[in-house]
Amino acid sequence: MKSLKKFLTNKNYNKTALVLTATNHFEIEAKINGVVGRFIVDTGASNTCVGFDKIDFFKLTSKESKVKAASAGATDMATLISTKNRIKIGSREFNKVKIVLFDLTHVNTALTNHNAQPVDGIIGADVLKKGKAIIDYHKQHIYLK
Repeated sequence: MKSLKKFLTNKNYNKTALVLTATNHFEIEAKINGVVGRFIVDTGASNTCVGFDKIDFFKLTSKESKVKAASAGATDMATLISTKNRIKIGSREFNKVKIVLFDLTHVNTALTNHNAQPVDGIIGADVLKKGKAIIDYHKQHIYLK
């Protein structure tokens, strides 16, 4: 029987390493608009998100949004929307990606309180679905098509 890696490589998937944090989250390095950042991979997050404090860092243009964000530990948070962004994970690039912007202070506070590094944002189900993501939890890799 073929290994998962060989099987997915034959199906044109690209492998990228995941890092397991002290909080038991998977982190990944990704580029948004050509700028490298650190992100939590969150299959339960509907959208890819970046903190308000990283708008200039990732060269994002934003507009107002009536949508309120909610996450573990916070609800009814104001958001902005940034459209037409490029996200690159490993060798896989996604174009015209919508990113939700909101205050990630509570997320980063929780991470640092548990001896993990703060993150720039969250890679959500929108990008994971586009890339037909398959996560190998045992070997700590994500495969994207």
